[in-house]
Amino acid sequence: MSAYTENSPSRAEVDALPGATVIEFGTNWCGFCAAAQPHIEQGLAAHPELRHFKVEDGPGRPLGRSFRVKLWPTLIFMKDGAEVARVVRPSSAQAIRDAVNQIDPP
Repeated sequence: MSAYTENSPSRAEVDALPGATVIEFGTNWCGFCAAAQPHIEQGLAAHPELRHFKVEDGPGRPLGRSFRVKLWPTLIFMKDGAEVARVVRPSSAQAIRDAVNQIDPP
């Protein structure tokens, strides 16, 4: 599992990103986050071109608060800076693939 980073872009930077982006909020010590990683990896495997940020979240973290993240992991799927889909605590790769298809149709 690649690590969630403390260094996150600002909301303005995220909103200005062109194309398809996935922002994954969680923490490195979260059991739910670790359990979801195989589903996330499988769901994103066919889309290596997707920009994917893994952002450490928690109290006082402005990016997660701006998206109203409450549970980890939460994945925000964006197209040209706008949220198109959201998956919270994915339990299957299909949930990830369905969300990807909303920002990057087959």
